Amino acid sequence: MGDDGDCAKALADSVDGMAGLNIGLVNNMPDSALVPTERQLFELLNAAAGKLPVHLRLYTLPTIPRAEWGQRYISRFYSSVEDLRGGQLDGLIVTGTEPRAPNLAEEPYWTSFVQLVDWAKENTTSAIWSCLAVHGAVLYLDGINRSPLANKCIGVFDQDRMTDHPLLHGISSQLKIPHSRWNEIGEVSLGSSGYSIITKSAAAGVDAFVKQQRNSLFVYFQGHPEYDAQSLLGEYRRDVGRFLRREIESYPTMPKGYFDADAEDLLTAFQRHALSDRRIEVFGSFPVDTVATNLKNSWRSAAIRIYQNWISYLSSRADRQQKSPGDFVPSIGSAVAQSGSHHADRHRRKHRLSGPPSA
Repeated sequence: MGDDGDCAKALADSVDGMAGLNIGLVNNMPDSALVPTERQLFELLNAAAGKLPVHLRLYTLPTIPRAEWGQRYISRFYSSVEDLRGGQLDGLIVTGTEPRAPNLAEEPYWTSFVQLVDWAKENTTSAIWSCLAVHGAVLYLDGINRSPLANKCIGVFDQDRMTDHPLLHGISSQLKIPHSRWNEIGEVSLGSSGYSIITKSAAAGVDAFVKQQRNSLFVYFQGHPEYDAQSLLGEYRRDVGRFLRREIESYPTMPKGYFDADAEDLLTAFQRHALSDRRIEVFGSFPVDTVATNLKNSWRSAAIRIYQNWISYLSSRADRQQKSPGDFVPSIGSAVAQSGSHHADRHRRKHRLSGPPSA
């Protein structure tokens, strides 16, 4: 991929005036991860769509707490999910956000979130729920509570195919997917509530699962196929900073299956230093540039294929059902290009290694 603005412009030129799929991205990530998440999903959809026109519109839940910059950015480039009422979409992608309450039903955005779930059941062909949105959706729909983990599940894990679900068409029997979370939804709870588990890991548990909800196929990712090569490094570095500022008590878990041996040695040496001299001043010697050099996005091809299959599903259903797309004018090019060409490069540098929240 080249520059975000160039990528957005090229795709916008290719779909201008053409009919296509209408997909909404409900980006609830906190300010530090807002633009990186935008970019990651834009690039993934761009790679997966090929020549098929995909029109993307950006939304967010109105009650997500934001700083002044985040509020300005949202007001300029995003719509509220309340604007979805009375319309329909082929596809919907809903991200998680920073948890603020121990009970998801007590989160400030809970009411608008469950209204979005209800809307998606009736007015989308398929909806993807990611990160904390997975845990919120299954809690609301089936009363399944997430379970806290003793240690953070973070790293790139081998996932086994559990079914021949169409979303996995063309993918080998084992694939890699990044995970980063403090909680999980167990396999037994999901199975007893009618969910079909399509990928899982011996080390990380359930990865992806599906269930038909009224008119929509709901797809749930406890992992993060959209992550880029440096996402986990950014999150790990952020948590190290929190430890040195004494915002958390324990030194964060190093991502598994992610760094090469040399990088792990450097990070282990830094950990020893940080534990013996716990001051925020130590953070400046975190070897971020050195360890970032050899990072590989080993899950990219699988992520693109999963999203290709999802887009193919949406397209085949759209051919059969002539849905009303509503007033969705921007394309994936124009909608994301606003943030891409004017803002994404600057914010990608600023937030390159800020790290997203963990479910």
